Amino acid sequence: MRTAVIVDAIRTPSGRGKPGGALNAVHPTDLLAGTIRALVERTGIDPAVVEDVYAGCVTQSGEQGQNIARNAALAAGLPQETPGTTIDRQCGSSQQATTFAAQSVMSAGNDVVIACGVESMSRAPMGSNVQGADPFGSALRARFPDGLVGQGVSAELIAARWNLSRDELDAFAARSHERAAATWASGGFDGEVVAVTLPDGSVVTTDETVRAGTTPEALAGLPAVFRDDRLAARFPEIAWRITPGNASPLTDGASAALIMSEVRALELGLTPRARFVSFAAVGSDPIEMLTGILPATRRILERSGLRVDDIDAFEVNEAFASVPLAWQREFGVDDDRLNPRGGAIALGHPLGASGTKLLATLLGQLEATGGRYGLQTMCEGGGMANATIIERL
Repeated sequence: MRTAVIVDAIRTPSGRGKPGGALNAVHPTDLLAGTIRALVERTGIDPAVVEDVYAGCVTQSGEQGQNIARNAALAAGLPQETPGTTIDRQCGSSQQATTFAAQSVMSAGNDVVIACGVESMSRAPMGSNVQGADPFGSALRARFPDGLVGQGVSAELIAARWNLSRDELDAFAARSHERAAATWASGGFDGEVVAVTLPDGSVVTTDETVRAGTTPEALAGLPAVFRDDRLAARFPEIAWRITPGNASPLTDGASAALIMSEVRALELGLTPRARFVSFAAVGSDPIEMLTGILPATRRILERSGLRVDDIDAFEVNEAFASVPLAWQREFGVDDDRLNPRGGAIALGHPLGASGTKLLATLLGQLEATGGRYGLQTMCEGGGMANATIIERL
């Protein structure tokens, strides 16, 4: 089995995923194409050596329809002979893209692949691809006769199951903003964030979603956003603690990673930054939905032969504060190793782009601290999760 390495990983700044957001004026195909182009330029590779493009995207309709991976590859100037395919594993779509890219390299299916992702939640709103339609069908509804629920309710169920107080959730959210702001101030994101030029010629260089100075006291005044009296009888344990402040914001963004065999990287005169160690993908309860990160983490540690104490940094996606907090309760990881640069609550969660986005941040953290192993894991809609372990080189 060949070694798959990461030559580079980058992301755009995060824009608020609503009209008027920093990246709203950029078509999602152009947003991803610009990120792919920046990756090629930074590494200096000949675009002709890229054999495939795997792109994560959740809302694959409208401006994000018609195989955005292929469209963005062409828009980025890659040769017309370079194919592309678009992947939907919900929030873990581009993390799955990196897995597929690495596995294709390890099995000698490809030598050089770009894994990437994009989501313009301002231009292709979440759920717009199924608006007015039933994506579940009668057989699935028969299996879950009490009804499936939204992710916000799942986040509430996790908060109840792990007895996470509103104070804990808000404190974690405030910490996310504090760490993200501190990382920006110290230049920690300079190596992973590439600027986006808007149609009017202005340039976006920093995350719009980070709110420096956010405090738990300020967050305490926000109302629970997923309160549903119809579900209260079904889930009496829910205390309704999830708010816009302790959940990730709607976000626009793109990210990309250059993945290749170690031998090919050396042939091209490139210095790999990390190698892939192990992968895992699991299904979990589609009602509680967001707990798949627990069995995914257990599975990948078992497969890799590593222990929690061997991992220097963890990126657990902050879709909602209850998710990484429950994960932390289960694995006993200290605060310093969990999302040390802040997470999606502050840095945004552009759905299909979040997997390679987290990879770029994890890689930067390992390099800045001299850490060896990093683990990222992502909860996903429908009750799934991905996990990936990398080793800094």
